[in-house]
Amino acid sequence: MAGTSDPHASAFSAAELEFLAEDEIIEIVPNLRMDALNFISGDFGPFRPQIPTQAPLWLAVALKKRGKCTIRTPEWMSVDKLTQVLEAERDSDKFQPLPFHYVQISRLLFDHAQGDIPDTYMVRSLIEDIKDVRFHKIGKGLESISGEGTFALKLLMPSVMLIGFSIAANSLKNLSAMEANIVRPFVTRALETFYKLSSSDMIQETDHAPNRQQTANRGPRRQLKDR
Repeated sequence: MAGTSDPHASAFSAAELEFLAEDEIIEIVPNLRMDALNFISGDFGPFRPQIPTQAPLWLAVALKKRGKCTIRTPEWMSVDKLTQVLEAERDSDKFQPLPFHYVQISRLLFDHAQGDIPDTYMVRSLIEDIKDVRFHKIGKGLESISGEGTFALKLLMPSVMLIGFSIAANSLKNLSAMEANIVRPFVTRALETFYKLSSSDMIQETDHAPNRQQTANRGPRRQLKDR
């Protein structure tokens, strides 16, 4: 992640998102015979020629580069499925369910297994269209929150804005990793601002509160006897 001095410190880089996506499980058809592989993340295999099996995306790509397997395209990457998702995205303000790393998975498959993807150019075009529609929704959502936030800040009412974020969170369900990465820095900075405002209000209330030590009625003082 970026350094803490960076204003976008809470955002991941594209390389970091791709690294996280490489742990996603995908189906391959090996053309080699190999015993099971034991990794910290789990055991995969054994591998037998022409028998489908599952493997993490990074392993599938490594075997594909060596010509040791073909990669089966995930069901959600079919033209029919992507067409349905695109139509639903356009007709609704909500985000449609897709794999959390759908952008990175598709990019890795296009880069390393393009020949294994049926209707490659149509699939690529549909995914780009889905990304554009979803990014447009994010932009509209952030503009709406920003406008409400300006009014709330003028009234010094952070709680109003927090309610707005709660409503927005419901509409932002099903965000992907890259999309959440866009929203995260904005939300982080906004919440930090709300915390500072709330802390300032509490300090002022504390300053205006009556001093209990001064106002407390201790009763008549007992005189000490002279020694």
